[in-house]
Amino acid sequence: MLLFFLSLAILLLGYRFYSPFVEKQAGIDPANVTPQQRLHDGVDYVPLSPGRAFLIQFLNIAGIGPIFGPILGALYGPVALVWIVIGNVIGGAVHDYFSGVMSLKEDGKSLPEIAGHYYNVIFKGFMLVFTCMLLFFVGVVFIMSPAGLLSNLSVFEGTLLGNNAAWVLIILAYYFLATLLPIDKIIARLYPLFGLLMIVMTTLVALALLLEAPNLPQVGDVFAYFHGHHEHDFLAPNPEGLPVWPLLFLTITCGAISGFHSTQSPMIARCLTNEKYARPIFYGAMMCEGMVACVWALAGIAAFPGGYPELKAMLDQGGPGLVVNHVATGYLGVLGGVMAILAVAIFPITSGDTAFRSLRLTITDAFNIQQSAMRRLALAAPILGVAYLMTHLDFSLIWRYFAFSNMLLSTSVLWLATKYLMDRGTFHWIVSIPAVIGTAITLSYIATAPIGLNLPLDYSKPMGIAIAVACLIGLWTVHNRRTADAAA
Repeated sequence: MLLFFLSLAILLLGYRFYSPFVEKQAGIDPANVTPQQRLHDGVDYVPLSPGRAFLIQFLNIAGIGPIFGPILGALYGPVALVWIVIGNVIGGAVHDYFSGVMSLKEDGKSLPEIAGHYYNVIFKGFMLVFTCMLLFFVGVVFIMSPAGLLSNLSVFEGTLLGNNAAWVLIILAYYFLATLLPIDKIIARLYPLFGLLMIVMTTLVALALLLEAPNLPQVGDVFAYFHGHHEHDFLAPNPEGLPVWPLLFLTITCGAISGFHSTQSPMIARCLTNEKYARPIFYGAMMCEGMVACVWALAGIAAFPGGYPELKAMLDQGGPGLVVNHVATGYLGVLGGVMAILAVAIFPITSGDTAFRSLRLTITDAFNIQQSAMRRLALAAPILGVAYLMTHLDFSLIWRYFAFSNMLLSTSVLWLATKYLMDRGTFHWIVSIPAVIGTAITLSYIATAPIGLNLPLDYSKPMGIAIAVACLIGLWTVHNRRTADAAA
């Protein structure tokens, strides 16, 4: 129990003491005119109150990722909580904050456009490709996962709604409307309520686990893990030979650090009425997502008396969705379980629709397309049509590419923020160090994974670290040279 509360305390302390230091480096000025005030269009640039903007941002980023990812990461034991907390404080929350700030400073533009401004057209093209790819995979994943959850509810058994294909079409129809309509017609009205629902349900699950679960991880378990003294299966460092570096970091992205969040930040940056709201909204929402991730990592460990073998067996049988069903019904009763499952089905839908909306905005920014109703329709229809075809592919394949794209994009955004702070002449290490770590993890995965170079870990780990450090040295050298040339 102490380990869980310690994890939450570190997240809160990070917001209280570290986030003001981060804000100081960013150049926030409450007197500045925001993009919403300058470019109001009644569709995407619409004013939102800070409370509503926070709940929308929180719900946009906290879909199924901070639930499914930590459940899968629980296979590694209590070290999953350590990664969520450290990754969130020094990486994820900072990443989300700067993705929002940079968009605020650049008329609410998407990150690829900002990359073109601070780097060059090559980096812009790289970010554009991976941003669009990630948004598309997120949208597809968040069609398939809620459709599977909803169609398996016992209340729909024997009816048309017990058919997975029916839910795919219903969710697609909703995505079509949410992608086209002004942001204040659906998203701004419903999402704050759904955000509150997520907070309530996560709190109920956490309380139930802390009061009733038989297998709560302890602080001593973490020390035992790193010292190689393992008392039960969850503490085996590699239960099936899967290395913590880099696989744990790719398994748990949402809650620790997620590139998908940077695609959502510009959508809210277009709606803020003052720059001073950036820290509570962007940094604060990510901190809250870290808490959600801690709860579900705890659930993956604590709710299984048999430890690793029992969790692994349930994942093999029905994936993370079955674990959610087991935890919700087992600890909240039938009514609470149905409510929790419905909530978990709603959350990915609220990220899927904003993923497709952000994809539309990213494409229109890149090609300077005016946002008339017919042009929005012409973009949305083929995107969602292809997404429907993708739902017939294997879910695990889609999730694999989603997870890889997620980490790659988050690392790219951190390098972009590094250049932003270097140009400002402020303390860039708050983003450059996480950028180096993220690059090392991503490159190690590419070198190790069967879909990559399939090299032994003994080679891929030092290779990833060396290239990551070289990237920082190279950027630093070029920046100092250009600064000196400008001064001369």
